[in-house]
Amino acid sequence: MVILIVILVIVVALIIWAISVYNSLVMLRNKADEAEAGIDAHLQQRYDLVPNLVETVKGYAKHESATLENVIQARNTALSAKGTKESAAAEDALTGALKSIFALAESYPDLKANQGFSELQRQLQAIEDDILSSRKYYNAVARAFNDKIMVFPASIIASAFHFVKRDYIDVDDAARERVEVRF
Repeated sequence: MVILIVILVIVVALIIWAISVYNSLVMLRNKADEAEAGIDAHLQQRYDLVPNLVETVKGYAKHESATLENVIQARNTALSAKGTKESAAAEDALTGALKSIFALAESYPDLKANQGFSELQRQLQAIEDDILSSRKYYNAVARAFNDKIMVFPASIIASAFHFVKRDYIDVDDAARERVEVRF
């Protein structure tokens, strides 16, 4: 009788532990989903701002159409990207294209002094800062989630319920390069 009670207590403790691990994995997965949605919201703000920026620049730099077309193409590619890795690569390309517009602005003092352009540039910088913060938060949550699903014995529950590793959002090598500004 005592052995049966001990076995029952052990089984109940294991069930409670498994439920606890499962619930913590679900909460971390939900946090990662929320963080990803936050990034998407900031990216949508950026996508909405880019056409306004391009239109402002068009009036001053009519013969720089290739630069402006690259920005629009990068925006459209980023809008249609699917998945964390593809989206991150497309976002890096858009960031590079936007840097070229700001480098272009250095060549046109009238554009640089334009109040509308300055305000769009300020808004875009604020959005870029928000995106960076959101990416950092997502990567922190993804790390916590990945740690949890990979550490024994929680990895048993994670594999039983098909929790899969989350990808990190990283910067590709092209985005790390300095933008060259010529006067």
